[in-house]
Amino acid sequence: MNSVVVRTLLVRGMLAGVIAGALAFGLAYLVGEPQVDAAIAFEEAQAHAQGAHEHGEELVSRAVQATAGLGTAVLVFGTAVGGIAALAFCFLLGRVGRFGPRATAVLIAGGAFLTVCLVPLLKYPVNPPAVGDPDTIGQRTALYFLLIALAVLLVAGAVLLGRRLAPRLGNWHATVAAGAAFVVVLALALALLPSFDEVPRDFPAVVLWRFRLASVGIQALLWASFGLVFGDLAERVLRPRAVARPIPEEKAPAAVT
Repeated sequence: MNSVVVRTLLVRGMLAGVIAGALAFGLAYLVGEPQVDAAIAFEEAQAHAQGAHEHGEELVSRAVQATAGLGTAVLVFGTAVGGIAALAFCFLLGRVGRFGPRATAVLIAGGAFLTVCLVPLLKYPVNPPAVGDPDTIGQRTALYFLLIALAVLLVAGAVLLGRRLAPRLGNWHATVAAGAAFVVVLALALALLPSFDEVPRDFPAVVLWRFRLASVGIQALLWASFGLVFGDLAERVLRPRAVARPIPEEKAPAAVT
């Protein structure tokens, strides 16, 4: 794959990331922001009950945070991960099986959702405002990124294991064995890593559940839409439609005299 094609795919990956980010922003605004407002209201009620009436000057209003701030953050994130995923696509195309551009893009998007979002959230789910101890945020952040790195390594290891077992076991059984090994090692890692139970007892369980469900849904929409959009764009680059050529008219047979 030459540099011109890689550059074209990089640009289209970033474009697909922008589109996916815009869709994710819409879902975040409609589903996630109401839960953030509910959590903030709970936090303010707790502070009022404890007699803490003084509030610092708000540098950015809540309305700006929920619109321009959220939109900018999601679009920047979508653009960045779109470019990274496009480069991963250029490296993995043809190396993970006999998959075309669309299937490879969907597989990369699914793997990214699994490693970057789903696996870390199994151990360290995201929390709304008023949930979490500020003293442990550094440790929780470090462990979160450690789990992402571990998930990426485990997925890569599972792919290599499946390819090594395929000649002896066949593709189906090799895939099942590699997947089982991934689940077992991941379960051990999740059991050994420290946990943080910092949810206040009186925090509304419905708000917490909806906030975490919305977080997973936003990530799922972002990666699913990216995989579909980028797969179609990459297909157009790598498999351009053949230019229609005019069919020469058949010459009439010469008259027999």
